[in-house]
Amino acid sequence: MDEGRRVGDDSKYWLEAGSWKLEAMIETREKIDASQLDLKDTVVNISRVTKVVKGGKNLSFSALVVVGDGHGVVGFGVGKAKEVPSAIKKGIEAAKKSLIRVPLAGTTVPHPVLGRFGAGQVLLKPAPDGTGIIAGGAVRAVVEACGIQNVLTKSIGSANSHNVVRATFTGLMGLRDPAAVRKLRGKEEQPGDLAATTR
Repeated sequence: MDEGRRVGDDSKYWLEAGSWKLEAMIETREKIDASQLDLKDTVVNISRVTKVVKGGKNLSFSALVVVGDGHGVVGFGVGKAKEVPSAIKKGIEAAKKSLIRVPLAGTTVPHPVLGRFGAGQVLLKPAPDGTGIIAGGAVRAVVEACGIQNVLTKSIGSANSHNVVRATFTGLMGLRDPAAVRKLRGKEEQPGDLAATTR
């Protein structure tokens, strides 16, 4: 199959050479206005990038930034510039354009989830109150910005900050609200159930 063909009329997916490609993920995601939120930014990683050109070397900086309001809204972005402050500023602006809303079960995640991106994998598991954030590096920055206070995490594979952050976001985007799932299945909410704590 050389040419890609659309699967379904309203589908955002294309089938090309046996692989699925996401055409427009942003269109299917909830639009979040960053100006209405009190966002705090965290710089995860700053890299010095050297590009070899004909006349010598061009030095620039790349900054990976995570922003969040501490109440289930989080985003990340990458900024590149000749100076570090400019790179961080660009990263914050990019992060504000990629905000997602994460369903929470009180102070933890509703269910275990494994996020994958490239060679990186991040496992997120619910934890009882008092456990704290068992995470390190890039994963800790993301879950703290999101407002998760109790969680168990394990980073598997790549230790590259960009891969780890993107894998964590893939996992967070895979979380589903128990109340919404119960509603889809046509079941009633029970008192004292986990769904009651997610609101």
